[in-house]
Amino acid sequence: MSEYSDKELLDLLHNGDNPDYAFNLLVRKYQRKLYYTIRRIIIDHDDTNDVLQNTFIKAWKAIGNFREESQLFTWLYRIATNESITFLNKNKRNLHQSIDEHFNEPSTGENGESSETGKEIQEKLQKAILTLPEKQRIVFNMKYFDELKYEEMAVVLETSVGALKASYHHAVKKIEDYLTTN
Repeated sequence: MSEYSDKELLDLLHNGDNPDYAFNLLVRKYQRKLYYTIRRIIIDHDDTNDVLQNTFIKAWKAIGNFREESQLFTWLYRIATNESITFLNKNKRNLHQSIDEHFNEPSTGENGESSETGKEIQEKLQKAILTLPEKQRIVFNMKYFDELKYEEMAVVLETSVGALKASYHHAVKKIEDYLTTN
């Protein structure tokens, strides 16, 4: 299967003989990227799949209203982020679960010093991220993992660049504090 451009996909969706097939191509193109975006917010694999499915259902229903003022991925990313936030708000249990339920405690050597592997260090970073307030966590994930520019984040989250920079700064500070004390 050759990779279709966003313009070609939108043309197939709006003017093609088989919009279902065109949407399936869109899903194939973006589902992996969106899965990991949602997974960093939701954490749980099964819940992530549910939110991803809801994201594509919403996109399918609204694709006729897509005005092409932003890139197709930015539009989908925004839907995925909003669906993730909606899911978290409906399921506050995720916010109250012990972070340790998601990870094992890092191992220590014979003399009690940390003998952390790369995987354990990554888990420690994820634990630190999970301690952040929801907005800071989302902003941190977008900047650090997805490498979005503040301007792109502002479009997705409908907020100012200054507010995003402040949220990111506070998130980084809290993560640094967590990593030095734990």
